[in-house]
Amino acid sequence: QVQLVESGGGLVQAGGSLRLSCAASGDTICISAMGWYRQAPGKERELVAAIDSGGVTNYADSVKGRFTISRDNAKNTVYLQMNSLMPEDTAVYYCNAECVRSDFEYNYWGQGTQVTVSS
Repeated sequence: QVQLVESGGGLVQAGGSLRLSCAASGDTICISAMGWYRQAPGKERELVAAIDSGGVTNYADSVKGRFTISRDNAKNTVYLQMNSLMPEDTAVYYCNAECVRSDFEYNYWGQGTQVTVSS
């Protein structure tokens, strides 16, 4: 009912920047929080950053001060500005949207976009 499409991943050198975008479509009226997760090979998927409907954000400790999450509600799009990238940031980044319907929560995921940071 909600489709998420990520873009903006790629290859960047350490210290560089990338901006990820995630466009939501479908039943977007249900969306409350949106966020970005990442998964590196052999590791669990982890929360990178999230933003709720009121604009309140939270970040993983590893990215605080370097990454910024934002939303454009008119475009149903969430962004992740990534600065000062490090090789440890290399992962597949997934967009997430949380929907609330009849007081039940549903989560939707994008297909993932690869971010590779070289040293």
